[in-house]
Amino acid sequence: MAGEKPFEELPPIRPGERVLRRRRGPKRRLRLVPNVPGFVRFLGVIFTQTPFLQMVSLFIFLWLLFSLGLYFADRGASGTAINSYGDAVYTQVAAFSTSGIADVPVTAPGKVLVGLWMALGSLLFFSTIVATVTTYYLLPRARPSRQIISTIQYNLERLEDLSPEELVTLKDITDRLIDAQMGKVRPK
Repeated sequence: MAGEKPFEELPPIRPGERVLRRRRGPKRRLRLVPNVPGFVRFLGVIFTQTPFLQMVSLFIFLWLLFSLGLYFADRGASGTAINSYGDAVYTQVAAFSTSGIADVPVTAPGKVLVGLWMALGSLLFFSTIVATVTTYYLLPRARPSRQIISTIQYNLERLEDLSPEELVTLKDITDRLIDAQMGKVRPK
């Protein structure tokens, strides 16, 4: 298929015309079985090469810190429904998720903390998702292997400028480098 042309010629409708039809590759089937190794590899890339873990750690730290602040701000106030640290954590979850179903703090510092966390938590939560997805899809462009290949291709176009001795030296060096790299990559 490598030497095959992407178009095939059809008989002309009128004399002098050229009719081409695009060749189609084999149809792909829908996978009903999940690709577990691919998903594990995807998670590995997400955890090691994107800011996901750092952003989630920062998010959890700030969430618990704002919850602690809310608990101390509303603790003991009359008419408050936030009587425990768990109530404060739940209120802050409802605040950053903008669902608005939690108990409202009654003190001014508590309202300020919930308002700040609502803005900061939402921003941090959604920016974590956007940053992770963006980084994941930009990773293939950042890989230096494409740059290495294009540099080698560019330099190989100038081979006619080299003498036969230089070509032999270049071939020996290239063969040794490729063999050494293949020895590292091949499973033993």
